[in-house]
Amino acid sequence: MNLRLKFAAAALAATAIGATAITWQAFAAVPAADASPMPTLAPMVKRVSPSVVNIATRGTIKEQPGRNPLLDDPFFRRFFDAPQDSKPRERQFQSAGSGVIVDAKNGYIITNHHVVENASEITITLLDNRTFSAKVIGSDEGADVAVLQAKQPNLTAMPLGDSAKLEVGDYVVAIGNPFGLQHTVTAGIVSALGRSDINPEAGGYEDFIQTDASINPGNSGGALVNLRGELVGINSAILSRTGGNIGIGFAIPVNMVKNSMDQLIKYGQVKRGVLGVQLYSVTPDIAKEFGLTETTGALVAGVAGLPGAAAAGVGDP
Repeated sequence: MNLRLKFAAAALAATAIGATAITWQAFAAVPAADASPMPTLAPMVKRVSPSVVNIATRGTIKEQPGRNPLLDDPFFRRFFDAPQDSKPRERQFQSAGSGVIVDAKNGYIITNHHVVENASEITITLLDNRTFSAKVIGSDEGADVAVLQAKQPNLTAMPLGDSAKLEVGDYVVAIGNPFGLQHTVTAGIVSALGRSDINPEAGGYEDFIQTDASINPGNSGGALVNLRGELVGINSAILSRTGGNIGIGFAIPVNMVKNSMDQLIKYGQVKRGVLGVQLYSVTPDIAKEFGLTETTGALVAGVAGLPGAAAAGVGDP
């Protein structure tokens, strides 16, 4: 290689090195992707998660074979070797749900009535894996609320919010133990307020918060919290044809829970007034029948022989 070619090769090499240096300097000047803070719910979740507990129950329930019409058929009973009598049989069961610590000093835990119904043994598991027994202070089947007590050191209570201030579109977070997966967090919004007639056969008191935050079996009794980490509802039910989440879950408003909780702690039961009337919603057909111009209000269809409406003269001719 002659001198001219050697000089050209050296110049090309120097140019390439300089270009590489410039390129790396350009990359170094770009700020790192994590330099600015990312929006996250993690701090709030870390703060409130110790207040959410896993509830495991054991107990015995009575089954009535005669409730199935097929078991009333003697041929069917004989063919399938079913018991010849219709006396209730006892069956052992185990179930799991969630709960929320609302009073650390006294060890009060809120959950659903249906989570601890018929339970003879209740075991609480905390986020730090501590395990201990709890007892039922009182249970309100109508509102599906139960209060448990387990006095233990170093419990963390969740602050109560005000469910009356919730609005459709507010962000909420559900924390519980779906399908036995402990301390699972899901997020969504308040989809609707004041939902009722979700389970009319139960005859309970319904004023549900509807949310699309994923709620599944095992979430019952767990927390629905706002972004400030305040308890605004107790997860209670889902609407599903498969038993899994489809984006329609229901929580009992915390204001309703607090009313039941206060009475359960004080009296062991919930005392409610009785209006003493049978009411129907005013439908367009009823409005037309009675010559009403609006389909609002309620129709008194009957008066029960109880104190209340009857004593006030409602229904008198």
